[in-house]
Amino acid sequence: MNYLTKLAITLFLYLAFQTPCFAGDKPEMFSYRIKNIYQHDVDAYTQGLVYDNGVLYEGTGLNEKSTLRMVELESGTVLQYHELAPEYFGEGVTIFGDRIIQLTWKANTGFYYDKASFILIEQFFYPTEGWGLTTDGKRLIMSDGSDVIRFLHPETFEEMSNINISDDKGPVSKLNELEYINGEIYANVWPTDRIAKINPLTGNVTAWIDLSGLLKPEDRSERIDALNGIAYDAQNNRLFVTGKHWPKLFEIELVKESE
Repeated sequence: MNYLTKLAITLFLYLAFQTPCFAGDKPEMFSYRIKNIYQHDVDAYTQGLVYDNGVLYEGTGLNEKSTLRMVELESGTVLQYHELAPEYFGEGVTIFGDRIIQLTWKANTGFYYDKASFILIEQFFYPTEGWGLTTDGKRLIMSDGSDVIRFLHPETFEEMSNINISDDKGPVSKLNELEYINGEIYANVWPTDRIAKINPLTGNVTAWIDLSGLLKPEDRSERIDALNGIAYDAQNNRLFVTGKHWPKLFEIELVKESE
């Protein structure tokens, strides 16, 4: 092997390890159309949201104020309510069978509740922070604020696999509230007005949804915080979104932006 060949190989290896390579096509871009607007409790610091059998299940955060709720969609009325112990900062929620599962932020602790009664069945533990939670019907899908999404066993909470999330520009982190919709993971990206649609096999962001301007200036106050909360009514193909301390919850239709 001559000097020039060795130099070419050395340069190739250097560039391969120094220059990040991100797979996947450029994500599609979507905006939105508002279809319906519902009342939302401004005291709810929304961290998790699920639609199931005609009602919403909502997990809220903040120490000494974290809750699990069942909420009537049409009125925003809280139908059922459970307060977390004051040391817990509530995070994502999902429904698996007859149980509700709720994460907490930094306590490395999650809770299984009976779905009908909200009675606590058991606690479980995990090594990361807890942010968002959803399910594909077989596994739990969890975010921890990084660019990693983890797939967990629904009974033992042991990690089965994970994926790194990226778009055509690089890693995508701050993945927050999650929802599994028609084979893709939808993720709020904190603290933006964007939702990422993610391929659960590759981790590639297939689309960005821009929800800028969803909450009008007249609805904003000092308490208003980031967009957070995605719920899907699979039977009627309805997509709902809201935010932390938002006074409204929106049913939206996605609109693909022209290139």
